[in-house]
Amino acid sequence: MSRTCIIVGASHAAAQLAPSLRQEGWDGRIVVIGDEPHLPYHRPPLSKGYLLGEKSREELLIRSAQTYARFDIEFRLGERVTSIDRVGRAVTLASGESLAWHKLALCTGTRVRTVELPGGGLAGVHYLRGIADIDRIRGDVLPGKRAVIVGGGYIGLETAAVLNQLGMRVSVLEMAPRVLARVTAPEVSAFFERVHREAGVEIHTGVVVARFEGSGRVEQVVSHDGGRWAADLVVIGVGVLPNVELAAQANLAIDDGIVVDACARTNDPDIVAAGDCTRHPSPWYGAVRLESVPNATEQAKSAAAAVCGKSKPYAALPWFWSDQYDIKLQIAGLNQGYDTVVLRGDREAGHSFAAFYLKQGRLVAADCVNRPQEFMASKRLIAGQIEVDAAQLADEGFALKTLVASACA
Repeated sequence: MSRTCIIVGASHAAAQLAPSLRQEGWDGRIVVIGDEPHLPYHRPPLSKGYLLGEKSREELLIRSAQTYARFDIEFRLGERVTSIDRVGRAVTLASGESLAWHKLALCTGTRVRTVELPGGGLAGVHYLRGIADIDRIRGDVLPGKRAVIVGGGYIGLETAAVLNQLGMRVSVLEMAPRVLARVTAPEVSAFFERVHREAGVEIHTGVVVARFEGSGRVEQVVSHDGGRWAADLVVIGVGVLPNVELAAQANLAIDDGIVVDACARTNDPDIVAAGDCTRHPSPWYGAVRLESVPNATEQAKSAAAAVCGKSKPYAALPWFWSDQYDIKLQIAGLNQGYDTVVLRGDREAGHSFAAFYLKQGRLVAADCVNRPQEFMASKRLIAGQIEVDAAQLADEGFALKTLVASACA
């Protein structure tokens, strides 16, 4: 009888895992089950190119239907898995249908963190996670009208930039003392606040939203200290949560994500997991859960190998990016626990500089604004744990690639 591998979730990880199974030698059925009606698609462009209207739905697709067909990959779209039976090796769909599996892959991703505030259900109040969310937001975009973004993280700032470009008057409300407070140094936060303000976006920090008001439709946002912001459109971007409920119900190990080893294996030898929903070991940072397309893609390759009985540990350095206006921010590594920030370039003079994060004299991360060479060098310096000198990092005249070259000599 033909073996079946079921992939739960039509995510970035699933888009890679399915064809990788074929490349690793899986000759049985591959069935991908996703609760959206779309084939797996790129999510980062949602808050940028798709919201701007520069990309179509078809252009968002990670792979075409023809490509999946060539790999003989089946899709069950618009359907949701409600439970996993590890003993009987089956999943149950919301329709009640049961599907048998020999191997199971969980690529369930994340969902938006919602807020329980009065008025949160008013028309014009939106979250941003999928294509349908952007379609609803686009329907409320009108030049000259007021948009309020709740949350000053990457998604919030990217959305603010696009709505500003579409002609809306935009205000960003951030609860922390600065934007990007959880992920960047104060110097980098100050740079992005300046960029947005210069573009006409209002940035308000230290704001705790209390409620949304309006008669059938949102009209204003009210903070706990009585501040009020007129709003024709509200987008809430306050983070995401990993979708671990199915795994937890199946008694798989959970710890802020589905716990997997370096080969993406769960505590069940016949179940793997990959992508934003997982917590995995990193050679540089310990156990981590990453919300990152590169992570989902590379980890999915390890998961596919594990399904086929091979061990191909995933050990790539984390990296991320954010696009705002003419700025390409590329991030190498994780800056957790840093004690020193070294700046390279003048962040006040233009839109090009790098911030290096050191922990006990060792480079652990770098934020590179329109600095692709520093980004590439930083990835190699961190991954190779190459000794660095703060003065050299700060010196514009010193080529960081020479550190990499000398270490490899």
